[in-house]
Amino acid sequence: MARVCAITGKRPKVGGRIIHKGVSKKAGGIGLQLVKNNKRTFRPNVQRIRVKLASGQVKRMWVSVKAIKAGKIEKG
Repeated sequence: MARVCAITGKRPKVGGRIIHKGVSKKAGGIGLQLVKNNKRTFRPNVQRIRVKLASGQVKRMWVSVKAIKAGKIEKG
């Protein structure tokens, strides 16, 4: 099961970790060189909590912490 927020739709995104080497020009070097760009995933902070729906039913959902803090859901 994918960790996707049921409220905001946040999902894992693909990005890269950029690795540099060298000494900056400010510190007397010739600048930073790009060495490697590693692929990685940025995962949202998603929690599985009990949510009270508008119909009064209680259901377990994956919800992002940003949505919980904003008060977009009612805990059940």
